[in-house]
This record gives sequence, structure tokens and C-alpha cells, in this order.
Amino acid sequence: MLMRYWVLALMLGGAWPAMSEVIQLRDKATGSGKILAEKKEQVVVDIDYTVLTITKNQVAKILLDDASPPTSRARGTKAAPVKRLPPTPSAPAAAAPENEDELFQGSRGVAADKSVRDLVNQLGEAVVQVRTPGGLGSGFILNEEGYLITNFHVIEGETQISIEVYHTKGGQLDRRVYKQVRIVAMNKFQDLSLLKIDDRDVPKFARVPLAEADSLAQGERVFAIGSPLGLERTVTEGIVSTKTRLIQGELYLQTTAQINPGNSGGPLFNLCGEVVGVTNMKLVFGEGLGFAIPVEAVRYFLKHRDAFAYDNDNPSTPYRYLEPPSRLKRPALDETNAASSR
Repeated sequence: MLMRYWVLALMLGGAWPAMSEVIQLRDKATGSGKILAEKKEQVVVDIDYTVLTITKNQVAKILLDDASPPTSRARGTKAAPVKRLPPTPSAPAAAAPENEDELFQGSRGVAADKSVRDLVNQLGEAVVQVRTPGGLGSGFILNEEGYLITNFHVIEGETQISIEVYHTKGGQLDRRVYKQVRIVAMNKFQDLSLLKIDDRDVPKFARVPLAEADSLAQGERVFAIGSPLGLERTVTEGIVSTKTRLIQGELYLQTTAQINPGNSGGPLFNLCGEVVGVTNMKLVFGEGLGFAIPVEAVRYFLKHRDAFAYDNDNPSTPYRYLEPPSRLKRPALDETNAASSR
């Protein structure tokens, strides 16, 4: 039985042992090693002198060796010829894998920047308004089934929630209101909530992808879409001022993109069309000082949503045992959760 091997590093000095199966990385690097463990998104490989963990989205091609199973051979021996095969489903080359439970779409790999105008037309349908009896906020849809993210403070203490979506039909926008909205999970401390549209006969929703945690750089251009002061589908553009603004023990993205009450829960996009943050507050006495929850916190919340599950009949649900957050007197800070316009 042939033993599987994995390509994982730049070609080092000397020849590689003959292999029964080889995988080539996207950057055309080649190498070999024995697979110790294989997961859905990662592979652990022994390359003799160390053990490495490789993500499967780095794989470009699979090479099949026509020779017999690998055996040790002297340095300098010529490697056996290989036969190129197309990528297998377990190692797609076209795009990075989505989250394993498909609740959200991850980064689609390296993509060229687009103009804000093009991206707004492409992504605007997935940005929604979140209405409650107490106010208005924003949100964005994660998948076709109608799961969406908004801020905790937008729906804090509320059970009657409606979602306004602008569907595109024949080049025109068709505004629809969905009133069967379920709270799936919430995290008071990071100001995040996961909702689900449960109306009958709903279409498949447009969605937006989440960027990788390390894909954003200081000074990079970003833009926000939301409903500041109830002005729906408003677009503001700016840059990332810093990725590590510490406020009361939590790290936030600071941006010059204008953020106002009503933007809360809306997405902050990079120029690849990926969500890099969730807007949630601004500096009151100043301009161009907005803040967003980083995408890594959003990913963590979604992947561990069972720990934050909402259930009014469960005594452990956050809604039951956590007191509503008080309106903290932050120096010169205003969380965009004013009762009049969330």
C-alpha cells in the first residue's frame, strides 16, 4: 500500500526521497514529509528534523510518483519521474476553505483591490437594518440561510426584532421587512449578537465574507456601510488608524471612517470586500475617531457560539443571569447605543 507524503517547504540542498504521492504548494515550493495527522483544514507533517502544521488552502497540485513506495537513498540520487494530477477535493486550489460548519464564509484567498463604488454595489445587499421598539442599528448577513451579526447593545433587552433587507431585482432595490427574527447567541462583553431570519418563503440571502485575522494593516483603506441616524445604506470611507486601540481591556480597530449612532453592528470592509470589523462606537468630541470590533473576535464568537447560546428557558442563558450593562461614564466616549437611535 502506498504511503502518502506532503510538500511543505522550499527545496533544500540535496535530493528528496522517492515519493508515492507529492503535493505542490501555491508558491511552487516543493518538499516531502510523512503525514502524522490530517484534519479538515490542517495537516501535521514530519520532515525528519521538525514537525510542521500546514493549512490545506496552500496546496496547488498533487503529484503522483510512478515509482514504488519510498525508500531511503543516497544524497544526489535523481528523483523518480512524476505524473501530474489535478487537485483533489480535499486540497482545493481555487480558494481557501470556508468555516467547517459553513455558518460563515472565510477569506477567499488573495484578491485584487476594487473601488469602493464597485464593492458597494456588490456587497450592499448583504448589509441590513436591525429595528427594535427601542431604536435602530445595522448588521450584515453571514450566509444564504439568513444568519446575521449585529451588536449586543442594538438588541439589548429586546425580543421584538425586525430586519430590513434591500434585495436587488432587475437592477432595482426591493426593500423587505422580516419580522420572524430569532436570537441565536449573544456576548455582552464583546458587544456581539448572532441573529437568524426565520420568516417563511424567504429567498437566499446575499452574504459577505470575513477576512483573516492578520490580513489587515495599519494605514489600509477601509469603508463602512450602515444606517447612521436612520439614513440607510450610507457609505463612509477612511483608513485603519490603528489595529490595537485598548479601551477598558478590549482591543479595537480605530478608523477614520465616519461612525455614528445607527452604524452600530454594521460591517467595516477592506478593499477586497471582506469584513474586517464590526462598528460599535465613536469618540464624541472629535471627528474621524471611530471604533470597530476586530474580525478575529467575531470569528471566535461564531466558532464558540454554543457557549453564548440564547435560550430564555435556560437558566444559564446570558439574557437571564447577566444584568443589562450600565451606561458607563467614559471620558469623551459614547457607545452608539443611545436609546433614540441605536
